[in-house]
Amino acid sequence: MRAALWLLALFGVAVAAALFAGNNQGTVTLYWPPYRVDLSLNLVVLLLVGGFTTLYAALRALAALLALPHQARRWRVQQKERAMHHALLDALTHMLAGRFLRSRKSALAALAQEGALQSAGEPVPHGKQLRALAHLIAAESSHALQDRATRESHLQNALEDAPAKGNGQDQELREGAQIRAARWSLDDRDPNATLERLAALPQGAARRTLALRIRLKATRQARQTREALDTARLLGKHRAFSAGAAQSIVRGLAIELIQSAHDPAQLVQIWASLENSERNMPELAVQAAQRLAHLGGDPAQVRAWLLPVWERMVELPDGLPEGLALKLIHCLEDGLSTIDAGWLARIEAAQQANPRDARLQYLAGMACLKRQLWGKAQQLLTQAASQLTDKTLRASAWRNLAELAEQRGDSEAAAHAWKSAAQQQR
Repeated sequence: MRAALWLLALFGVAVAAALFAGNNQGTVTLYWPPYRVDLSLNLVVLLLVGGFTTLYAALRALAALLALPHQARRWRVQQKERAMHHALLDALTHMLAGRFLRSRKSALAALAQEGALQSAGEPVPHGKQLRALAHLIAAESSHALQDRATRESHLQNALEDAPAKGNGQDQELREGAQIRAARWSLDDRDPNATLERLAALPQGAARRTLALRIRLKATRQARQTREALDTARLLGKHRAFSAGAAQSIVRGLAIELIQSAHDPAQLVQIWASLENSERNMPELAVQAAQRLAHLGGDPAQVRAWLLPVWERMVELPDGLPEGLALKLIHCLEDGLSTIDAGWLARIEAAQQANPRDARLQYLAGMACLKRQLWGKAQQLLTQAASQLTDKTLRASAWRNLAELAEQRGDSEAAAHAWKSAAQQQR
């Protein structure tokens, strides 16, 4: 469409020129005494147009000639900028490929090109960001090469080129450099330096998933279990791990925190500091109860912590893993000497409700033994001894049956029970 319009306009100009010049009888007379020159008007118009065109072309040619030095300078600057960006891309490519010596060399070449442009009075508009990024790549490569002195030197230069009070890009680049520095300290097995560098981050940057992951590893290296647990909780809320992995990490740290208690009061305080979801974990409850019993804590408190786990095992026979259920039985067995009537009723009711559960039979038999109910204890332990799968509980059942037989004066039954108990130790 545009070409058709231009063609129509060209035809119009041609028609107008033909109408003007075809029957134009006008003349132009020039007097230059003693000469007289007569020219047609058409020729004069053509001479004027040709003269203007020639003058315009001459002026453009002169301007182009005078601009040649400037164009040459711009071309040289452009080539240096291209070489600088090419070196920076090479540095990043070599670093990702694991060729750290070449990466550092290319980063230094990019810095040299940028410095040459700066000295020539042709600074790059994004020179600060480029220098900071080049220094950061050189520092990363130096870290991979175990050259800590060079790494720290480039890191300081990167932080200087990305000031804390700069624009948004400078701020992001500085935070990235600080996070990378924290990661390097973590790789150096220096958790204190890692935590110091993370503490220097702004509050928003310190709560990013990457920073929290580094903090979790650093606090675990520094044996700061409480801080590691708080960090793991934050990571779980940020969905940095799957639900199962987050629960496993939190459970492991909570168990480690429980094991660090040195007296019952400290352990009670630790238990109170846990979240409800964590206190409802059977593994944590059993572990805390065992630790409290080991520290000589209140037996009633031990059983109070074990009560939710006990109810879960009784209501759902397969609700607890076998190993955890055995730990629960052992923990309750250790406190049978101080057990109250309420717990005795619970044990008896659970055993009657689940007569085929050998673990409950064993626990009920041991409770009867502590209460000197010899006949019932012998009956329950005899049934449990032949059905228990755990060697420790089976050996304990046979030992107690042997002692009961000795009390009755039945030497043959006692010998058989002692022999059976000894066989479980093999």
